[in-house]
Amino acid sequence: MECVQVTKDVTKAMGEKKFDEALKLRGRSFMNNWEVYKLLAHVRPPVSKSGSHTVAVMNVGAPAAGMNAAVRSTVRIGLIQGNRVLVVHDGFEGLAKGQIEEAGWSYVGGWTGQGGSKLGTKRTLPKKSFEQISANITKFNIQGLVIIGGFEAYTGGLELMEGRKQFDELCIPFVVIPATVSNNVPGSDFSVGADTALNTICTTCDRIKQSAAGTKRRVFIIETMGGYCGYLATMAGLAAGADAAYIFEEPFTIRDLQANVEHLVQKMKTTVKRGLVLRNEKCNENYTTDFIFNLYSEEGKGIFDSRKNVLGHMQQGGSPTPFDRNFATKMGAKAMNWMSGKIKESYRNGRIFANTPDSGCVLGMRKRALLFQPVTELQDQTDFEHRIPKEQWWLKLRPILKILAKYEIDLDTSDHAHLEHITRKRSGEAAV
Repeated sequence: MECVQVTKDVTKAMGEKKFDEALKLRGRSFMNNWEVYKLLAHVRPPVSKSGSHTVAVMNVGAPAAGMNAAVRSTVRIGLIQGNRVLVVHDGFEGLAKGQIEEAGWSYVGGWTGQGGSKLGTKRTLPKKSFEQISANITKFNIQGLVIIGGFEAYTGGLELMEGRKQFDELCIPFVVIPATVSNNVPGSDFSVGADTALNTICTTCDRIKQSAAGTKRRVFIIETMGGYCGYLATMAGLAAGADAAYIFEEPFTIRDLQANVEHLVQKMKTTVKRGLVLRNEKCNENYTTDFIFNLYSEEGKGIFDSRKNVLGHMQQGGSPTPFDRNFATKMGAKAMNWMSGKIKESYRNGRIFANTPDSGCVLGMRKRALLFQPVTELQDQTDFEHRIPKEQWWLKLRPILKILAKYEIDLDTSDHAHLEHITRKRSGEAAV
């Protein structure tokens, strides 16, 4: 009732000031969304660019849905702030070759709903081309770099930090916006593009299961993408109701495979006659999709038959989902706002010189907040051999997957805390 009363008090009074107060009652996230929407929807860029800075935007790594929305947001927010914005084609390779052009307001028109990467993207890392990259940074007077991409963008950022020791031209602020279907960039719980990939996998799994509606007793083995990161397999398994999801982060043995086969044999005796098993593409070099398919086919002989599907690049999705569009737009706007402030901070003796660790960051979502984390600080949290973060939040959801598939296991996803005993005595009371 207190909340209702506060709302009534605010809505009684009219005027812009009270309207802002009413907006604040909706929460911080709604306020941020409203501010970004107002900037991108109604404002036009200033005609004069006197005293403006030059910021370059590029895509690195594999294409991911939502990359174009991030580029659009970054370019337009930059133009609104009076900056000159350049777009780089084909990632770091394009930066080395000088495939750079200036972007105007209409250049990125209609990009929000388009999948893939309109700028072009490559996995090439910058280390081999520092001289050419430095020359082009000077030639085009680039004073800040927004890198939108996956693990290669993060690794490229680390290489740029190392290159600052040799090349002064690389001493410019840069920010990495995680955009990959694998969701394996350290420093961020979510990546742009992962939601679209998850939607595509879930839709495909539902259709595959539906194909067995008229066929009794069939098990489908489906291979998902993601490299060594099992995010897609785990989350798709949770959403599509899989009986098992094999991932690299949770090692499994032949006994686990045997237990899963026995579980499916028991399941076929019930009213549900279909099974779904997901396997991450690099979960085990020996227990391949073909091996698991052959094992299930042999062990299930006479009880159920098996089919396998490798989903492949269709998982990158077509048009980005509403979540990825909004997430990419907010990330792009926040990155450009940070960049403008950092360039002003780094302006010394008539030029930009940024060599502090906090001038090269990953913009990541951590729980409820978007945080800028220096790439050098994230090194210790990274498994570079397998291209995944050392700690991943979604692993706590794995037991739920087994419980929903009716395995006999204990569920404990809680964080443990020590019980503190009260020792202070109150008047007339014994110690508790």
